[in-house]
Amino acid sequence: MNQRNTRKMLVICVFAVSILTIVAALDNGLALTPPMGWLAWERYRCIVDCETYPNDCVSEQLFRRTADLLVSEGYADVGYEYIIIDDCWLAHERGSDGRLQPDPQRFPSGIKALADYIHSLGLKFGIYEDFGNYTCAGYPGVVGHMKTDAQTFADWEVDYVKLDGCYSEPEDMDTGYPEFGSYLNETGRPMIYSCSWPVYQEFAGIEPNFTALKQYCNLWRNYVDIDDSWEEVEIIMDYFAEKQDSIAEHAGPGHWNDPDMLIIGNYGLSYDQSKVQMAIWAILAAPLLMSTALRDVKPEYKDILQNKAILAINQDELGIQGRRVNNTGLIDIWTRPISPEFDGEYSYAVAFVSRRIDGYPYLKSVTLAEIGLTSACGYEFQDLYSPNTQPQILGPDSVLTVRINPSGVVFYRATIVGAR
Repeated sequence: MNQRNTRKMLVICVFAVSILTIVAALDNGLALTPPMGWLAWERYRCIVDCETYPNDCVSEQLFRRTADLLVSEGYADVGYEYIIIDDCWLAHERGSDGRLQPDPQRFPSGIKALADYIHSLGLKFGIYEDFGNYTCAGYPGVVGHMKTDAQTFADWEVDYVKLDGCYSEPEDMDTGYPEFGSYLNETGRPMIYSCSWPVYQEFAGIEPNFTALKQYCNLWRNYVDIDDSWEEVEIIMDYFAEKQDSIAEHAGPGHWNDPDMLIIGNYGLSYDQSKVQMAIWAILAAPLLMSTALRDVKPEYKDILQNKAILAINQDELGIQGRRVNNTGLIDIWTRPISPEFDGEYSYAVAFVSRRIDGYPYLKSVTLAEIGLTSACGYEFQDLYSPNTQPQILGPDSVLTVRINPSGVVFYRATIVGAR
């Protein structure tokens, strides 16, 4: 305990005398809109048996193949740009020089060669580590090697670093995560910094310091790892709704709340449920990190992931996180202020999400004023999942009536009339 307190005081002192370095880390110019790309964990976990699972094991072939598909299947054209390794890429021991090294059988060409290949496709490369003695799967963590590991990532030309929090003390994270971030900054290489300390502190009964988080991290995981089920999507939606008054205000250009990966195209979500996840992640201004076998995504699910109108909501330049504004009759209504603005008022994204399971598309009617759309100019409503439908102009007193499929969504862009 005394050693831990000494370390905390040291970091605080370093912060006090190195304020210019830390300030530079606060504005690294990255993630001005939520990052988009592909992250391995949910779909591929820690599959390391390449003999039994040659197409699914965590290996350089998996990441090269996925990078190829990100380009050839049109994902890169609509904004998905990061290919991110998660846990289980490492060898179990550091090299003789103390540096991290990849598993030599699964990554025989090395990480720098993999990064070069991904960069050659016009994409960006991300990697995983852990603020602990070990990663969650038991591989070497960064503790005791922070400066060396940060420089190693820069030498490998990494563009994105995800730092997990297994095998560490949650009370140390308020100082340890900023410390590692400062070392990333000192390398001079721009790297998005994805932190995990809120979720670990949340489960330890510690209130995360979101003011600090948005100073030191480009994004941060708030809650549980998503698994491949509708129940998981509902749990995460409810968490973000229940916590919205304390966390939503901290999201914005350069610093985002992260509800975890998109599981669209896997096994656990129906078509309608997949549309819900995409809509709510857009409302939340969430990072859009797919975790699926891109080679197996069916066309109708690919259309959801590549819906340009919904991606534009997610990537809206204002960067305001949306909120749940109504939840009656097992219908949740979410809104998000977006551009364009007119006469000091916003346009909006509006999502009606059915939590019902009673077998038919449920009817829901509200006035716009009831859900916070109050501009006297009115709004042009366009259904983002049915773009060929005729837009309608509605004012604050107009009644909007929709029918929502069970565990489905109706998703609108409501552009304020008069905006250019």
